Amino acid sequence: MSTMLELCAAEGQKFPVYLGQSAPPAGRAPTAAVIVLQEIFGVNSHIRAVADRYAVQGYLALAPDMFHRLQPGVSLGYTPGDVATGRDLKLAAEALPAPGVQQDIQATIDYAAALCGGKVAVLGYCWGGLLTWRAAAQCTGLSAAVPYYGGGMTVGQEPQRHPKCPVLCHFGEQDQGIPMDTVQAFAQLQTPAGVRIETYAAGHGFHCEQRGSYDATAAELAWTRTLAFLAEHLAV
Repeated sequence: MSTMLELCAAEGQKFPVYLGQSAPPAGRAPTAAVIVLQEIFGVNSHIRAVADRYAVQGYLALAPDMFHRLQPGVSLGYTPGDVATGRDLKLAAEALPAPGVQQDIQATIDYAAALCGGKVAVLGYCWGGLLTWRAAAQCTGLSAAVPYYGGGMTVGQEPQRHPKCPVLCHFGEQDQGIPMDTVQAFAQLQTPAGVRIETYAAGHGFHCEQRGSYDATAAELAWTRTLAFLAEHLAV
């Protein structure tokens, strides 16, 4: 199967999706799916590598292009110029008429469930973490959600959302863009509702090995916790 798929949202808009690559044992097909939602840098080499990593774990891993309605095929690095470009694209995506990119996430969930015949989780990083949080509350067909340092999800109206599936949140205690006081307030509201929140002695983007803020210890611990969480909630 090709590394790129083309799916169709409910209103007819087509969009590209990266298919995570692995070499599973002969005759073994994925029985659950993980949808990987991008940072503001598009479906770049990091996001593709994350999808591949989940595919190696035996999941059907899909990374939809969340910028396709604005500029298809965005794949940025992490320079200051890339950050500026990514922020502009994110702002434009957030300004799209409702349901915006959420309909693309829903279409990917529906495709994943039909293809593997099993449960589906969504996880995302940075802006993708915010989209993951929204998907947990707005989308149907999810069995788990894992937002990593979702920018904006601890402020405004976002903490008022009611997720419809189990959620595991990862935050960096040194994240300058997501102050810990907002994480603590978010936790006070959401932990009683069953949302699990983990924090790490790390900054924003600690899971991405291509960023200066990468923290191997925090990334490995979050990875281990995420795998256990997915195994619990995606089991047949």
